[in-house]
Amino acid sequence: MSTDAQHFDIALIGSGSANSFPGPEFAGRSIVQIDRGVGPQHVFGGTCLNLGCIPTKMLVHTADLAHAPAESARFGVTAALRHVDWPAVRDRIFGRLDAISSGGQQYRDSHQDNDNLTLLRGTAAFTGAHSLTVTLQDGTEQQITADTIVIGAGSRPSFPPVDGIQDAHPHTSDTIMRIEQLPASLAILGSGVVAVEMAHIFASLGVEVSLIARTDRVLRQADAEVSERLTRVLGERLHLITGMSTTSVERVADGVVLRGLRHGEERQVRAEELLVATGRMPNSDLLRVDRAGIDTHPDGRIAVDAHQRVLSGGEVLEGVWALGDVSSEHQLKHVANFEQKIVRHNVLHPEDLRRSDTMPIPSGVFTDPQVAWVGMDESTARERAEASGRSIRVAHQGYAGIAYGWALEDTDGFAKIIVDEATTEILGAHIIGAEATTLIQLVIQAMSTGQTARDIAATQYWIHPAMPELIENALLQVID
Repeated sequence: MSTDAQHFDIALIGSGSANSFPGPEFAGRSIVQIDRGVGPQHVFGGTCLNLGCIPTKMLVHTADLAHAPAESARFGVTAALRHVDWPAVRDRIFGRLDAISSGGQQYRDSHQDNDNLTLLRGTAAFTGAHSLTVTLQDGTEQQITADTIVIGAGSRPSFPPVDGIQDAHPHTSDTIMRIEQLPASLAILGSGVVAVEMAHIFASLGVEVSLIARTDRVLRQADAEVSERLTRVLGERLHLITGMSTTSVERVADGVVLRGLRHGEERQVRAEELLVATGRMPNSDLLRVDRAGIDTHPDGRIAVDAHQRVLSGGEVLEGVWALGDVSSEHQLKHVANFEQKIVRHNVLHPEDLRRSDTMPIPSGVFTDPQVAWVGMDESTARERAEASGRSIRVAHQGYAGIAYGWALEDTDGFAKIIVDEATTEILGAHIIGAEATTLIQLVIQAMSTGQTARDIAATQYWIHPAMPELIENALLQVID
């Protein structure tokens, strides 16, 4: 262990969104980038690239193709899924992504365009407000001090307090996409974004999926009506068990057994493999942020102000910043990327601080059907309107009511748009159905630029008979 601390102008923790922080603007400052890596292999490049957004969406597209034959009969087409070559599916994805990850690390190590940057592969832990111990991958330690510290250490899968769950060696999103072969059956514990996306993926590829939700609906963070619709649709497609409180998990000779209570009665679920998808926890505990006096929320997130400055005792801890999952309640890559840009600007221009809370934050879920939303749900909008003495209007437009929806034979999907009755300011939008994650962008843009429903509904051409007519028809319902 080195007793002498090496000083840098900037210490950067993480290699996800934080990896975009260095650049020519910092050529005159020394930077140390400390990266623990993600997943069992501790790979470079963050969760989104290696274990999250990108590989899952590459899998979702494959799943969409595999699921298409099951939907083809109602269109007068006879088709069947004959075979899934899982190793080919997996290797197409990670053959590409692993090369990007290793290339990114080599780029940082090579000092090409990074003469002022030192990369340390290991786990950082605070020893003071501006000092760190880095436990390197070979077990040695290095002491670091820095004038500026930028924390982008991300999050990792968490486990619920269920007896035997870790002893059963379940999969998480860190490992499930790299399995050697598809299981005959898969139990998924959880009902949020990761759970419903993985349920779609593996059910489409021919795995018998049991999705176990503790509450009565899946994707409860979505608008209640959307959540209810997705619950019904998934319940028709796979083995959905709602309202089950899992109390124990056991690994047995032929797989896993989950035991719990559902409506007061004992229930068992058996499967060859188990995926735990009940949430993620910020990596602040690994950083020992308590040693620096850094404030944290009850869920472990680092507390920051609207400029992404870290707080200590409720006050700004000068020179320490945080971004992404380690501090944000929105575990979304686009949020982390935007916060990184804010931190980068603010470190370079402390006299002109920018805020990170000026735009509505959208969410997209790539299950089948897709789900997307931005702004307030209907319940929240009504509560706030009543409290302020205002009124709202709510539009519902089904896919079945537009020409392209007829082509899709979609009787389940819909868009809901919520506006202020007097001004037609868009307060929220929620979509469930084909291409929901694309269609929502029309509303995101309007909300982010201050356009009202009245501004965009009748002042432009809407291509007929294209999918955006879903949004057009909804907007026309809420303007005079």
